[in-house]
Amino acid sequence: MHNLVILAGNVGATPEARTTQGGTRITHFSLATSRPKRDSNGKILRDDNNRRLEDTEWHRITCFNGVGKTVEQYVDKGMKVMVRGRIHYTRWTDNENIERYGVEIIADEVTFLTRAKANDNAGGGHEPEDDEIPF
Repeated sequence: MHNLVILAGNVGATPEARTTQGGTRITHFSLATSRPKRDSNGKILRDDNNRRLEDTEWHRITCFNGVGKTVEQYVDKGMKVMVRGRIHYTRWTDNENIERYGVEIIADEVTFLTRAKANDNAGGGHEPEDDEIPF
């Protein structure tokens, strides 16, 4: 059996990165996925304007080292990305001695489905404005 997760959705906030004491770079971001709401017969529900109603779920995505560095540099809130990785469950006891549970997706790959944010450190160039293009 294989633990494989593939999600495509919208990034919910600017990714946050940190480095562990051991030097491992970890980047986290939230990803929203949605699916149509259905009635008891399986029919897709629509609003008064005939727009499809959707349920949205939020996923915590964790990236390590190279993948995390790329995400930190190029991913921003609102981008569409596809994440390929594995699901990871954690269990811990908090300060009030209550057992807590968490789930996250450990990303092996993050594919950009929309244009990446500009990286000021890459290439030193700029995108030309429409009136700068000579044709």
